[in-house]
Amino acid sequence: MRGQECSETVPMHGGRRSWTVRMTEAQQQGNDDLGAVAAHASMRIPVVAPEDPVDGVIPALRGRRFDSAAVLAVCRGERLVGVLTVERLLAAPQGASVRQVMNPAPTTVAPGAPQERAAWTAVHHAEPALAVVDGDGRFAGIVAPQRLMAVLLAEHDQDLARLGGFLGAASAARRASGERVRLRLWHRLPWLLVGLVGALLSAGVVGAFEAVLERQVLLAFFVPAVVYLADAVGTQTETLIVRGLSVGVPVSWTVARETVTGVLLGVVLAGMALPATWWLWGDAEVAFAVALALLAACAIATLVALALPWLLSRIGVDPAYGSGPLATVIQDLLSVVIYFLTATAIVG
Repeated sequence: MRGQECSETVPMHGGRRSWTVRMTEAQQQGNDDLGAVAAHASMRIPVVAPEDPVDGVIPALRGRRFDSAAVLAVCRGERLVGVLTVERLLAAPQGASVRQVMNPAPTTVAPGAPQERAAWTAVHHAEPALAVVDGDGRFAGIVAPQRLMAVLLAEHDQDLARLGGFLGAASAARRASGERVRLRLWHRLPWLLVGLVGALLSAGVVGAFEAVLERQVLLAFFVPAVVYLADAVGTQTETLIVRGLSVGVPVSWTVARETVTGVLLGVVLAGMALPATWWLWGDAEVAFAVALALLAACAIATLVALALPWLLSRIGVDPAYGSGPLATVIQDLLSVVIYFLTATAIVG
């Protein structure tokens, strides 16, 4: 259809009526975009005029090949003035004109409209097919029912893959699931090596506070608890962000609420840890150190979990592969540092 005129002729009462539409530049560009509805619109559909008698339409359609005959376009010149479904056509009384039985206000979309939006528009308005009309009001084709169904299935398939937070298409997700061992190692091992480096750094941080641990051995008991809880809070935030990114939800929509949530979780956990630690081990200073470290570590873990998936997605790296290991390394390091700095300040 690119760079040429498209015409349909439908014989009426022994004669022939010619109807022609010239593709605009915007429509031609839309056809080049597989995500636009113009790529699915067809001009090989029945076209009638409002004045045509219904009794002559069906005989005129016999022997013709169409991409779809579920809906007839009712046009005056190049402009769409209505649509006529086959059901209405067959139920029309004898002697009626097309104008009397057509839908004069059909649901239409522009050629450049996203294909998913167009398909859902048709579903929500119970349209068997969808008319495409350009900005100047000229008819640009019909999206047939089978094309609408194909779009809905493709978009549904893609959305399910995205909800997993891994890839933007189901075909790519299936390829990832069936990868050879070498590729699996290539995708995962670099991030886990980063985790190994982080573990060594964490051990070095603990060793740097050896003097504090010698003065109060009880502090060592709570290192795993502080690290785990902060990491768990961060993982929850990270999961929400990666899942949101995979379905097109901007990080900016959740930053404020998720930050407040992380702080409140830290407050609740600290409030529960303080009396429990004090009562079980009988050391008020250690109890306060654990509680304050939990509060600070949870809040910072939330910020790390917010920032990393966004940064990775901006540089073109799949956040589902990299966010978890990298966030864990950073969160664990920060949690250990926060805990021992707090313990040093309180316990001495």
